[in-house]
Amino acid sequence: MIERIQDHKLIISIVKKNQAKKVVHATRLQGAQGGTTVQASGFRLNEKKRILGVPVTREREVVFTVVSESIYVDVLTAIETSAKIDKKTPGIVAVIDIKKVMGISHLTGHEIKDCSKEGELMETEKKQIQHDLIVTIVNNGDAEEVIDAARKAGADGGTIIHGRGTGIHEKAKLFNIMIEPEKDMVLTLVDRNSTTEVLDVINRDVGLSEPGKGIAFVLEVEKTIGINHLFNEKLAQVYNED
Repeated sequence: MIERIQDHKLIISIVKKNQAKKVVHATRLQGAQGGTTVQASGFRLNEKKRILGVPVTREREVVFTVVSESIYVDVLTAIETSAKIDKKTPGIVAVIDIKKVMGISHLTGHEIKDCSKEGELMETEKKQIQHDLIVTIVNNGDAEEVIDAARKAGADGGTIIHGRGTGIHEKAKLFNIMIEPEKDMVLTLVDRNSTTEVLDVINRDVGLSEPGKGIAFVLEVEKTIGINHLFNEKLAQVYNED
């Protein structure tokens, strides 16, 4: 047995509007220290609700929660129950392993762990890893290009978060004051087998290789909740084709 400091997880919960407060409250009851909530827009590949042929934007809230590994399973269960993600209510939860945490020293207590058991758990979880989270940051107004490109490559949709950013290529100034341009962040959860293809199509169609156009990176997701319906739909399509 070896002693080491406990690890942490980042839980990203994408839920319907007005569900974030329930999620944060539920996670606090399980020992989490709170969460960060941002407003977002959601899109699905097979969007049925349209106006004049244009898919209707679905309002979403995204909750970022950092928790210690010792309580993350309980926190995850609380999120699933509070947001009713296991029912018909739309929502997705993704868990990402955090390599290093700073600024939350009150969470990093020196917990003693049985590394032999932890190793077995990690091997089991690795076998279950099937998804990646593609994070694409582009200029305001370009998010729909990212969504369209991801759809073309087979992704099931995405979530858009609005923000601001600065970079070495941002030169706009007003009265000699640097302007921080508005940015769009697109979160796209994909089957790991499709990650390379989706990323390549986004890069090509959006033109991320051009200076100041944007950036995309991939995060490995170790657990997901709320996307089983996507795979059931794909299976149904395969059987119908047969």
